[in-house]
Amino acid sequence: MELVLSGWLAEFGSIVLLLLVLACAVVRPWGWPEALVAVPAAVITIVTGAISVPNAVDETERLAPVIGFLAAVLVLAQLCADEGLFQACGRSLARAAGGRPRRLLSGVFVLASLITAVLSLDATIVLLTPVVYATAARAGVRPKPPVYACTHLSNTASLLLPVSNLTNLLAFAASGLSFTRFAAVMALPWLVAIAVEYLVFRRFFAADLDAGMAVPHVGEPTEVPVFALITVVLTLVGFVVTSAVGIDPAWAAMAGALVLAVRGLARRRTTVRTIVRSAALPFLAFVLALGIVVRAVVDNGLGDWLGQLIPSGTGLLALLAVAALAAVLANVINNLPAVLVLLPLTVAAGPGAVLAVLLGVNIGPNLTYAGSLATLLWRRIVRQHNHEVDLGEFTRLGLLTVPLSLILAVVALWGSLRLIGG
Repeated sequence: MELVLSGWLAEFGSIVLLLLVLACAVVRPWGWPEALVAVPAAVITIVTGAISVPNAVDETERLAPVIGFLAAVLVLAQLCADEGLFQACGRSLARAAGGRPRRLLSGVFVLASLITAVLSLDATIVLLTPVVYATAARAGVRPKPPVYACTHLSNTASLLLPVSNLTNLLAFAASGLSFTRFAAVMALPWLVAIAVEYLVFRRFFAADLDAGMAVPHVGEPTEVPVFALITVVLTLVGFVVTSAVGIDPAWAAMAGALVLAVRGLARRRTTVRTIVRSAALPFLAFVLALGIVVRAVVDNGLGDWLGQLIPSGTGLLALLAVAALAAVLANVINNLPAVLVLLPLTVAAGPGAVLAVLLGVNIGPNLTYAGSLATLLWRRIVRQHNHEVDLGEFTRLGLLTVPLSLILAVVALWGSLRLIGG
């Protein structure tokens, strides 16, 4: 006998399932992958009628290109690491810093911002953070400022390109903008948000940055993996070209990943199994399942309620309100569900409102651990290096950076929209 929920039962049931999925994603009991709970939860929403089969299929079709794009970028980033690109960046940072903490922090801000923008925030969290730890030890400086910079910039610096973050891919698809116009409009908010983060970091970590060298710095020659670097640059060019001619930019990401995969396999630097694992298939299944569960919540009343809170128009005050709502929602239910909920409600208002949502869900998560999956993953990596993160310190830093950077970034977005257009 099929159980079909309707009315408040469907709304309550879908909310409970969403909270369960998010809780398991945050805690990961017994080391379970996020998909282990999310996929059954999505099936339950369909079986019970909390989401109709046509709507579930529609959500799957909407997310499929985004998930494919994400898989290609994750593989590309891992293959770049196999080529030694991140280690070369770390050695260059150590040489340039010369044991001076402020110079190292500046270098990490530049490097993390670029890696996040081009290779996605996952590359910054998973691949760059361990390198920064090693670089701080090599340079003889305290690791806390540059390591904290990795997590903040994985969120804040992911504003620039559609490929920088899964939330960006979703917003890019909803905005109707081309790749180049998206980047042009977001360039100023990206720079403003990073600048605010940098100034706050210099003041907040003044004691660590004044500590100086712990050991003498020894310079090391840096061998740049030219092939990997050229492939990344050509892939980025491919994003622009494919978008301009109406082809899904995911094909450019797949091409770049394929080139490095063939080279890595030929030189025995990787294996087919490693490449498949780097695509993070369980996480991709989690994203799809989460999208279905969130769609069920929206269809059963949350969308109508939030729709009453979203202001009409794209003036400065309206954009500030949308970004603030997105930031709050990201810290309550995580930024990925937040963007899935808010995009359908703002797309009718035009690209400006969609990009304001993106500012909120990308900058806002720096306030709490649970704001984004990237921050949760960063916390686990930090613990693996025997360095515990202090909740109070993390929150104080977030309180100093998030409100100011969000407000100024929204003002910058408003200015960009007036100058460039949406």
